Amino acid sequence: MSQTRPLKIVLLSYHNHNGGAAIACGRLHDALEKAGHQVTTLVQEKTGEDSSISLAVSAVKKWMAFLRFVAERLYFARFERNKSIRFLFNPGIFGQDISQHPAIQEADIIHLHWVNFGFLSIRSIEKLLQLNKPVFWTLHDMWTFTGGCHHSGDCKGFEQTCGHCKFLAKPVPQDLSHQLWAKKMKQFHYPNLHIITCSDWLGNRAKSSSILNGTPIKTIANPIDVAIFQPGDATQAKISLGLNPDKQYLLFVAMRVSAPEKGFSYLKTALHQWAIEHPLLVQQTELLVVGEISDPEIMQSLALNIHTLGKVQDVSTMIKAYQSSAMFITPSLEENLPNTIMEAMACGTPCLGFEVGGIPEMIDHEVNGYVAQKLQAADLCRGISYILPQSEKLGQEARKKVATHYESSIIANKHLQFYQTSL
Repeated sequence: MSQTRPLKIVLLSYHNHNGGAAIACGRLHDALEKAGHQVTTLVQEKTGEDSSISLAVSAVKKWMAFLRFVAERLYFARFERNKSIRFLFNPGIFGQDISQHPAIQEADIIHLHWVNFGFLSIRSIEKLLQLNKPVFWTLHDMWTFTGGCHHSGDCKGFEQTCGHCKFLAKPVPQDLSHQLWAKKMKQFHYPNLHIITCSDWLGNRAKSSSILNGTPIKTIANPIDVAIFQPGDATQAKISLGLNPDKQYLLFVAMRVSAPEKGFSYLKTALHQWAIEHPLLVQQTELLVVGEISDPEIMQSLALNIHTLGKVQDVSTMIKAYQSSAMFITPSLEENLPNTIMEAMACGTPCLGFEVGGIPEMIDHEVNGYVAQKLQAADLCRGISYILPQSEKLGQEARKKVATHYESSIIANKHLQFYQTSL
């Protein structure tokens, strides 16, 4: 792609590195910068040291950001079905107007990522659109085109006018979801809006939505630096993590292990069945868990011994976890394009997951991993049996897939080509 000058690109993200969407945004920042462009990332919350700019630097601004977050939750609390779905639905009523920020004013491209939790409201997003600059929005879930939910499951109300929302205590035709749908239908309807989805699965849902009807939509995967995430010596990786070098490890990763949507109960059932079928392998196989275990009971009665690393923030430690493992298992019930699968594959670790969201687009069934039928623990068990004897061969194919499809410069160029259509 010919480019006469470097672009000034502003990326917007709720956080600089907490959560999959924030990580993907940060990696895109690096990829675009390496391609020679001037990139600024604005965030509502920042931890650690990187080049992102926090919009809540003073004590007052931090307090205001917290109040917006609380206001969003209190506003929705009046309507929610119960506390279990509290964070699965965001009204988008409270947010800050950043349209006059110097970086926004100078930008050639404004690029949104995940901006909920009181960062940007429906109205403040419209303020950005009203600047008449090219606005791109990478969707990490469905919120942009629903009446408030992040994942609708089997509900297809977003194809019409929402309403009768399963997340609400009183679902009726003109309920909160319909009211928010109507706001988005009006306030997101600008010709300078362009949508990016990380997976074809999410792209097809976006294209079928009433809110984004007629909006340019393109699928571009998240990038990954294959020079950082790469295969390594499994024995050395195990030793560095305090693992037994003579054992094989099955890896499970989740921010909250007990979160129902992460599907740990299905993995538990699958491991029980696998242990019955392979009694001689049980003693040499362990489950390696990364993430917060808030409910220890979920770990009881496991068929395998378990080794927990807790919450891992350090990239090098996470890479060693991938390198130590014979496979990475993600029994999630809802996913877009998980960074963890991409990271594991880049490290030469084959993956096993359900046929949900964008997972089948990443894992090529019985080529570089195994795609199990959704909600079928028995098929998850078959996947474990399929991968273990040929983990190294499948892992080599997984690495090839990432290097040819998700490598940073490839993904940066796809973004730049899409940007160019608006300039």
